[in-house]
Amino acid sequence: MITLLRKQPAPPVSPRRLEIVVADDVVEIVELMSHWLQAEGHTVTRAASGREIIELLQQRAYDLLVTDIVMPGTDGWDAILAVSRLRPETRILAISGGAKKMPVDACLRVAKGVGADHVLKKPFRQAEFLAAVAKVVAR
Repeated sequence: MITLLRKQPAPPVSPRRLEIVVADDVVEIVELMSHWLQAEGHTVTRAASGREIIELLQQRAYDLLVTDIVMPGTDGWDAILAVSRLRPETRILAISGGAKKMPVDACLRVAKGVGADHVLKKPFRQAEFLAAVAKVVAR
């Protein structure tokens, strides 16, 4: 008697788990992005300013920084410059909804110019955000 064996589908490959810093001066935005990333299995550290980002990256390496551009005090641009110098291996996703005196496209263009790997306009949906994260870390 011959038994035919069906090829079993391979189990899904788990995505690489990332260490991520998420920074925005709006707590609700940080919480939402953190929730989405943690649901994907990533470890998230939160920050509310560019200064906090810099302090975190001085202490240890992270795979990814997701940062708002317009924040009080040390802004996202300053943080991107510092991270590019301190931890050049850290990938950077810059997000922005613009500023009072600068439209969103200009904010994001400057972010790319100072070292962001990818940019994303606010507001965004979960799928857009996670696709941007995947694009940045795939480089």
